[in-house]
Amino acid sequence: MKQFIALTLLVFFSFSANAQFGSFNGNSDYFEELRTISVAVPIIAVSPDARAGGMGDVGAATAPDANSIYWNTGKLAFLEDGTNTLSLSYTPWLNRLVNDINLAHISYATKFDERQGLAIAMRYFSLGEINFRDQDNQPQGTGQPYEFTLNAGYGLQLSENFSMGVGLRFIFSDLTNGLQTAGIETTPGSSLAADLGFYYQSDRISMGGGQYQSFSGGLNISNVGGKISYGTSQESADFLPANMRLGAGYHLDIDRYNRFSIYADFNKLLVPTPPVRDENGEIIGGVDDNVSPFAGVIQSFSDAPGGTREEWQEVNINVGAEYWYDNKFAFRGGYQYENEKKGGRQYYTIGLGIQYNVFGLDFAYLIPASATVTSPLENTLRFTLLFNFEQAQ
Repeated sequence: MKQFIALTLLVFFSFSANAQFGSFNGNSDYFEELRTISVAVPIIAVSPDARAGGMGDVGAATAPDANSIYWNTGKLAFLEDGTNTLSLSYTPWLNRLVNDINLAHISYATKFDERQGLAIAMRYFSLGEINFRDQDNQPQGTGQPYEFTLNAGYGLQLSENFSMGVGLRFIFSDLTNGLQTAGIETTPGSSLAADLGFYYQSDRISMGGGQYQSFSGGLNISNVGGKISYGTSQESADFLPANMRLGAGYHLDIDRYNRFSIYADFNKLLVPTPPVRDENGEIIGGVDDNVSPFAGVIQSFSDAPGGTREEWQEVNINVGAEYWYDNKFAFRGGYQYENEKKGGRQYYTIGLGIQYNVFGLDFAYLIPASATVTSPLENTLRFTLLFNFEQAQ
């Protein structure tokens, strides 16, 4: 039963991009309402790797690694020379509700010359076995809904300190396994999306006494692509979770054994905010969200019914820190803030990393920020195993 509820919630949020709010009266009462922005395949906006997961899901300006294809394709150009790394990540998802929903991610990254890096990746999200029922609660059989993506990313250094990258993503989502409900046939949804990333990495600056500092910055625009429909009609097609991530980092080499970094990311969905409609369906606040994906990206900066105040509420903040000892042991921590009216995902994270010869292992653990509100993400664990082929030679 819990699995059925979980699938129902996922389908609802995937199909409700045109969800209506209550009456808009132009006063402060409007700001008491929950106004989340709903998208299709929201799982592709979830952090796949344990390193970033341990740092509050920061990634736009973090040091490049095998999972940079997800966070910022521009970082691929600044992978260490000779990088030839495979990353395998696994996350039991929503394990507070059910025990067979999971997210798996595999990526491979290589630096094939001094200025160019390349990566490929696949993400697979399984919702386990679901017992389908119709609107009258009659059994409709069982299924195993799933979603997956295939990615390719390329990064190029444009100067000694600046790079850009591009990525392409194929998305496939099968939530109903061809189930027919009320005579309406459902079909899997699929789409193509593109990423564009920029990354800056400063030179190391001597602070004396063997200490050095440096800075990094990144901008990544991801998942910009065609809408997804789960039926024969495109009128019900939903937006992908297109996103803009802007980040910065500060790095301090304390000595030859100790290194410390802090990061901050700012995220905004590049998806239109649903307008407020009256009982007749007429728009009384905001802007019509029935637009093309590209128009939706542009519109997303200025269409919130609550004006500038609501636009700022749609910006999520992620902060994180990472400490390395002798390039072998890493300790991480972080925090994510999302406005309560836009979903309220607020949590702390802690993480641990171990690097030995050709192998690396990362762990991350999520802790809800509120002790009084139960979160389905509570106690989420992430695991990542890395294998460096270059070190094995």
